[in-house]
Amino acid sequence: MTILEKVAYLRGLSEGLGIDESSKEGRVLKAIIDVLDDISLTVTDLEDDVAELSDGLDEIDEDLGALEEEFYGDECDDECSCEDDDDEDDELYEVTCPACGDSIYVNEEMLDEGFIHCPNCHEKLEFDFDCDCDCEDCDSCSGEESDHE
Repeated sequence: MTILEKVAYLRGLSEGLGIDESSKEGRVLKAIIDVLDDISLTVTDLEDDVAELSDGLDEIDEDLGALEEEFYGDECDDECSCEDDDDEDDELYEVTCPACGDSIYVNEEMLDEGFIHCPNCHEKLEFDFDCDCDCEDCDSCSGEESDHE
């Protein structure tokens, strides 16, 4: 039973009981039922508006999804790990800017340059890698011939 139906039931009930609308109590009951009727109409209109907005929002969400698919294609987002990507140069590393605390994702090429500028605060972030391993041959660590002997 909807709110409109409940208010109509109350109106019919008060009319069926033969409440005298000229008495103080009768005027109060009639005024209460009139207010309930107005409220129920407003609530029904709001429910219809919300349903319409929800449908429109769903359509916008679907359109946005289609646009994202068209624009980005099959590119992976930051949370994706592609199994078919065997190129290690595309591996991303998370770096935290000491100036602003922003997390930045960098790849091998960016690290090889030795520095980047933070996209958030533009602070220069320098990368200097020294081999910390105890291996004899550091080719696997740095990708270059090592002078360690």
